[in-house]
Amino acid sequence: MITQRLGLQGLRARTSRNLLPLRNPRLNFRALTSTAQRFQDVFHAQTEDPNASAILSSLKTPSKTPQTLTEKIVQRYSLGLTEGKVVKSGDYVTLSPFHCMTHDNSWPVALKFMSIGASKIHDPRQIVMTLDHDVQNKSETNLKKYRQIEEFAKKQGVDFYPAGRGIGHQIMVEEGYAWPGTMTVASDSHSNMYGGVGCLGTAMVRTDAASIWATGKTWWQIPPIAKVTLTGVLPKGVTGKDVIVALCGLFNDDEVLNHAIEFTGSEQTMRTLPVDDRLAIANMTTEWGALTGLFPIDGMLQAWLRAKATTSALFDGKDTRFTHARIDDLIQNQLVADKGATYAKSLYLNLSTLSPYVSGPNSVKIATPLQDLEAKDIKLNKAYLVSCTNSRASDLAAAAKVFKEASGSGKPATIAPGVEFYIAAASIPEQEAAEEAGDWQALLDAGAKPLPAGCGPCIGLGTGLLEPGEVGVSASNRNFKGRMGSPDAKAYLASPEVVAASALSGKISGPGWYERPVGVEKVVLGEGNGIADEDRAISIEEALDKLIAQADSIIDSAEQNILGTSTATKEEVDDEALTAILPGFPEKVEGEIVFCDADNINTDGIYPGKYTYQDNVSVEKMAEVCMENYDPSFGSIAREGDILVSGFNFGCGSSREQAATAILAKKIPMVVSGSFGNIFARNSINNALMGVEVPRLVQRLREHFSSNNIKEWTDVKEPAENKESLDSPPPAQQASQVEEKVLTRRTGWKFVWDVRRSKVSVTEGEGGNTWSQKVGELPPNVQEIIARGGLEKWVKAEIANSS
Repeated sequence: MITQRLGLQGLRARTSRNLLPLRNPRLNFRALTSTAQRFQDVFHAQTEDPNASAILSSLKTPSKTPQTLTEKIVQRYSLGLTEGKVVKSGDYVTLSPFHCMTHDNSWPVALKFMSIGASKIHDPRQIVMTLDHDVQNKSETNLKKYRQIEEFAKKQGVDFYPAGRGIGHQIMVEEGYAWPGTMTVASDSHSNMYGGVGCLGTAMVRTDAASIWATGKTWWQIPPIAKVTLTGVLPKGVTGKDVIVALCGLFNDDEVLNHAIEFTGSEQTMRTLPVDDRLAIANMTTEWGALTGLFPIDGMLQAWLRAKATTSALFDGKDTRFTHARIDDLIQNQLVADKGATYAKSLYLNLSTLSPYVSGPNSVKIATPLQDLEAKDIKLNKAYLVSCTNSRASDLAAAAKVFKEASGSGKPATIAPGVEFYIAAASIPEQEAAEEAGDWQALLDAGAKPLPAGCGPCIGLGTGLLEPGEVGVSASNRNFKGRMGSPDAKAYLASPEVVAASALSGKISGPGWYERPVGVEKVVLGEGNGIADEDRAISIEEALDKLIAQADSIIDSAEQNILGTSTATKEEVDDEALTAILPGFPEKVEGEIVFCDADNINTDGIYPGKYTYQDNVSVEKMAEVCMENYDPSFGSIAREGDILVSGFNFGCGSSREQAATAILAKKIPMVVSGSFGNIFARNSINNALMGVEVPRLVQRLREHFSSNNIKEWTDVKEPAENKESLDSPPPAQQASQVEEKVLTRRTGWKFVWDVRRSKVSVTEGEGGNTWSQKVGELPPNVQEIIARGGLEKWVKAEIANSS
């Protein structure tokens, strides 16, 4: 009988889950707005309401507008909200997160914190510091950095977890910092993991972290929100890792890029996903392209919390964040998405039709059923059971079970000759739980090589990295080329049991636990809720909306031909919802459009990597090399005061802030695109570069100027030093044209952004047509950051005002 990894398995009460001696004894820029639209039809863009303000209703005011779970949580942690309004997707808010975690990058954040004139952390209880990334590095340089972080943490009185205690994200969950119904951020891209326990987790760049340290707050724009409905139940032998690997590979056309995800499903379906599986799924929503991955606060989660509270009461005494009283309060004030809440899109996956899946090689967008890879007889060199994704005690138990079942004649089964198998627990408490169960020793007896609790091979640091030509399979979260070692190696991702079975057999294979349900022939997934009647209703509504839009377009076109003018929409004549303009902030921004016709222009194309880590690069030099890697002639074509317009996903890639400051150095005050890379969007506002998303403008420019060339794609490699930045996903591929084309073009078109009316107007050349449309609001709180010259200067002003 195969024991299934579901149900209440995650509720084990273990004496060593809390290790008292090892823990601290203390308890866009998107207007960098987006185009108004009834339905989200551009994956990269963010939905918005032109009448919305980032200064919205207080939590106590009853909401007449249905909200998603994401919006409700953000409402709780937004400051300065005016009475009677509610936050919604697209809004900018001043955010004071429940907690903010930094890891090995705590010292760079501390240097930025001190450079802006701060000396004392605003709220020490809000901050958590962990050391987890480079824990195997015993060099004096790294040890010095670790000492500096620990001394700084102790001086500031914040909770600190030393190297070897565990991975920061796991600590945030097991120590109760990531609490259901709260919002917690971290300076690491896998903060999404907190969504596995109903906590809205998202990544922040270093400047944001320094702002939170100094003032307790930063800004955030609520992303478009996607609902992912899970139906059916997981078959035997299928895990949460298979769910997210399948989602990444089967919905692989950027469907949820820069979205907040809310997972939902029936009580029966959600009971088949224990908390450990939810954590794995939420963790890898980062690789799927999302900014958050949130599970509901349901019965399964509540039972997990009760077990944690009982264990803590028995072994922790009063020093715990897990108490039954706190859980009672959570349940009595439980947050759920409202019926009728608006989602940018809806996707569904029938879990009953899912089988074990493997990701790769070298891309999460490639997902293959395990049985198909088994038939290819792919030989293996290295296997890894590491990372915050799948190295909890339940994962170690699943891997140990593979070897235990394969043992015969009293002899333990061992890994195949020529294979190296590395294991590292997500934290010390998880390792101790595995040791008590005998699973850790079973893996060691099989030949596994133990590593300290930390990130290690998952991020390409320490022992056991992939060598050129090798093949590896890992239970971690990211497998792009070169991530876990040589770029000439091949990396696959799979569940812990598949990793263990592969190490045992010497090739990619499974343990044989999967039992295909009767009648299942293929994976059932798609758009909608997966419920036929509801999806039919949605399709009818969308069809009617499309017909209405087409009719409006015909009428508008006819009036324009007859009268020479276009019909103004209700939104365009509604001047009652004007945005307040701070004194000194321009009501309008205008200039000639200079058009860079390409999608996926990455940060290396905007600001060359060879300058990124050079100190004291002058403003003049930054202006000179701006866009140099995209088009060497950009510098001679673009002029001061131009409006730079580009395609979709502008600024993808690394987190270098110079991509924004180099454009400002060129004295270009604003960028317009079809959509922005998320980190570039944050860095733009943080550095006072204005921007707005107008997909229609990109379309019109391409219709007028572009030829229909066939695109080819080339890989973009980040400089090695970029590992020091936010742990961001790999850059998107750079688009280039087979035929020679004009990369940078002066258009003669005029662009005007009316900030007060949240509207853009475009004149298509001298004597050409003029058209306008609503865009997202740039509220006063964001205006203030830009007017101050960026987030750092805003923080300095806040510090000065409070002193």
